[in-house]
Amino acid sequence: MRKVGIITHPDCRLHNQPGHPENAGRTDAIEQYLRKSDLVDKLVWLTARAAELEQVELNHDRAYIEWVVSRIESGFKTLDPDTYITAGSLRAALLSYGGGLMAAEKVCNDELDRAFCCLRPPGHHAEADRAMGFCIFNNIAGAARYAQKHYQCKRIAIIDFDVHHGNGTQWSFYNDDKVHYTSLHQYPFYPGTGSDRETGEGKGKGFTLNLPLPAGTNGKEALTMLKEKWLPAINSFHPDLVLISAGFDAHISDPLAGLCSQEEDYYTITKMISDVADEHCGGKIVSVLEGGYYPGPITQSAYQHLRGLLSD
Repeated sequence: MRKVGIITHPDCRLHNQPGHPENAGRTDAIEQYLRKSDLVDKLVWLTARAAELEQVELNHDRAYIEWVVSRIESGFKTLDPDTYITAGSLRAALLSYGGGLMAAEKVCNDELDRAFCCLRPPGHHAEADRAMGFCIFNNIAGAARYAQKHYQCKRIAIIDFDVHHGNGTQWSFYNDDKVHYTSLHQYPFYPGTGSDRETGEGKGKGFTLNLPLPAGTNGKEALTMLKEKWLPAINSFHPDLVLISAGFDAHISDPLAGLCSQEEDYYTITKMISDVADEHCGGKIVSVLEGGYYPGPITQSAYQHLRGLLSD
């Protein structure tokens, strides 16, 4: 059986604004559901380790990090119009970012085959020098940088199936030929980036693959696009590690978007990714939670995602 870790921490609740879509109930609901499910004893339950501020510099400008710290300590309520902060937001953000580093460490050290970070706030909109779209620090980009620096991962594949384009992750690696970034997302939609014309620059040209989907696209149609576009690209790239930005807001019941996936589609897409990881990098996968804002669908979708990570 696969050794799959799930990384959580109760202090992610410290970043919370009741009534906001990105609230503490998201990870609470997933964890409670999984602990009552048939997967509970198949998973390795781990507690996240907070990142040091210096580790956040793997992907973010020091001036930006200092601005975030100062703004939180000064009692400000927002970092941008969509991204609220509270007194506990720095602690939560460092745990969410640090959980990705911890997952990369354990997977690259063969302590785990795969890992899922059930942590928040999410990260894929955060750019090197700004917060955006509920995101403070870019957790998946940090994990990729950490694996590059400490584990000699020469080629890293990131696949992002959140309903929103991961602009922060894309720009982090837009000039990098060692990280292949793929995003499957609703388009046109927030944040406005992610057209299929955005393919990378300089030596990174051809290492960004955007798969924009019109509103109303169902899970089977999305999966067909992945098979036709992503599989050939990633089989040519030969990754040493696969990272997943696991957003579950493409679910038909999610209130913030307009795609029509079902929870079972998250098993199918994860199984496809798992098969690719088996072929190229010994099955090594790190997955981090991004979006998903409706309690029932996010819990069931996360369950199916973990079934896919556990699959042989």
